[in-house]
Amino acid sequence: MPKPPTIRHPRLKVLALIAMFGLPPLVAWTMVNWQVGIPDERTAHGELVPDIPPLSEWPIEGRHDEGTWVLAFDCAERCETLSDQWWRLHRALGREAPRVSRLRVGGDADLLPGEQMTQWQQVPAWRSADRLWVLDPQGHPVLGYGPDADARDVLDDVNRLLRMNPDTGRRGTREVAGS
Repeated sequence: MPKPPTIRHPRLKVLALIAMFGLPPLVAWTMVNWQVGIPDERTAHGELVPDIPPLSEWPIEGRHDEGTWVLAFDCAERCETLSDQWWRLHRALGREAPRVSRLRVGGDADLLPGEQMTQWQQVPAWRSADRLWVLDPQGHPVLGYGPDADARDVLDDVNRLLRMNPDTGRRGTREVAGS
């Protein structure tokens, strides 16, 4: 009669299986409850602006077309400088630039290429001079930036938003045209 195969160290194998499946939930629970190893850094450089109404409810003259991301900025004291800065940022977007439009509210500086201008009909309580807001294609404010915001940080945020929200409409048009 053949001798049955011997199992070497069965307890160690069971303990290894328990550790392999039991330790990750225990480590995750410890990280969440004691806030150990959780990064504190944010990915966006701007401030979330949940209290700002959608663009369609802004007290401005005229209406802005929906369908593109919008860089809306309030021109006040530093209008000409900031208008130029956001124009340069728009150009830095490269091939993604058509997905973003610029809307200047107020100011008396000359319009730059591709810029739309409007005026406040009445100044809202949430308005802040020389502030920039990034609005999604439906007109909802996503991020806000103060007048001293670094254009590179804004560009990083806008690029990230565009990358995370692909333009399916334009891509579908290319596929139809190519077939």
